Amino acid sequence: MTRPMNREAAPQSVWLDTPHRYGRISRGFHWLMAALFAWQFTGALLYVAIGDTALTRLVGGSHFTLGFTLFVLVLLRGAWGLANLHRRPSHPGAPGRAAVAGHGLIYLLMILVPGLALLRQYGSGKPFAPYGLPLMPERDTKIAWMMLPADLFHYWLGFTLLAVVLGHAAMAFLHRRFWNEAVLTRMT
Repeated sequence: MTRPMNREAAPQSVWLDTPHRYGRISRGFHWLMAALFAWQFTGALLYVAIGDTALTRLVGGSHFTLGFTLFVLVLLRGAWGLANLHRRPSHPGAPGRAAVAGHGLIYLLMILVPGLALLRQYGSGKPFAPYGLPLMPERDTKIAWMMLPADLFHYWLGFTLLAVVLGHAAMAFLHRRFWNEAVLTRMT
């Protein structure tokens, strides 16, 4: 005998994480941020490869605004992930601990890289109004100590983030290929 489907639980389970799969909200955050980071990294790599050109200005022209957007998204995604922590797929054993550490590193870098850029922007005294929202007014003076950390680390931590993200994607495919674990399907 089959039980009737609980109509209230079914829609909720699609949106929330479960022990077997990430919900639509988590997956939406993941793939939206992946696309925005891909655009950011494309602009940065183009700038390194061909310098300041019309193409790099086209792709990189949104770098500040998208960096701010990614900063907000990672904070929202982190809060959502913590709220769903008890529902999420588990990561058992040593490989699971390595996965948790890798994800922790990704989150740390996703906060640090745009966070340092925002600190530099404020320290520069230049106005900042992403999407027309005046977040940082123009000032006559610079605050050098705010600019220095980003001047030293934003570039290198950004490319470190790229390397870690590429490793993250590679591990999803390696899990499928060599260990016959469909971890990627949890996020698709």
